[in-house]
Amino acid sequence: MSLSHLDEQGRARMVDVSSKDRVRRSARASATILMQEETLRLIREGLLKKGDAFAVARVAGIAAAKRTAELIPLCHNIRIDHVSVDLDLQQDGVHIEAAAVCTESTGIEMEALTAAAVAALTLYDMCKAVDRKMKIVDIQWTTTPERRISSRRM
Repeated sequence: MSLSHLDEQGRARMVDVSSKDRVRRSARASATILMQEETLRLIREGLLKKGDAFAVARVAGIAAAKRTAELIPLCHNIRIDHVSVDLDLQQDGVHIEAAAVCTESTGIEMEALTAAAVAALTLYDMCKAVDRKMKIVDIQWTTTPERRISSRRM
């Protein structure tokens, strides 16, 4: 198996996508941040001193997706048509799902992954004063079938 970001001599390179057609592409990525029950309660009841953790994490994830090419050295700078970040309180933490759509000659999975990861990091930052035992786990992506992606509200 060859890696597309390495040339014949094994040096890093940006993949040439200039001959590929622009098509609609979408991706979903998720992350989970595990936290203590008391931390979840503070989020649920809106009692964190830093404010609405979900609103801040959602905006941070969307902003991060838009700057992915600045963060990942060999990632193409693409025009993003849509990004959503959904957060779901669960028994042991928060599940984050990011979705992204573009019409480009390369995929958008890195943008979805970046959105999910930065949303999780933002939640960590918002909650670290009350819970230093949080863990960010299971950052992963999957492509999505062609369809309109809508953002759920928390």
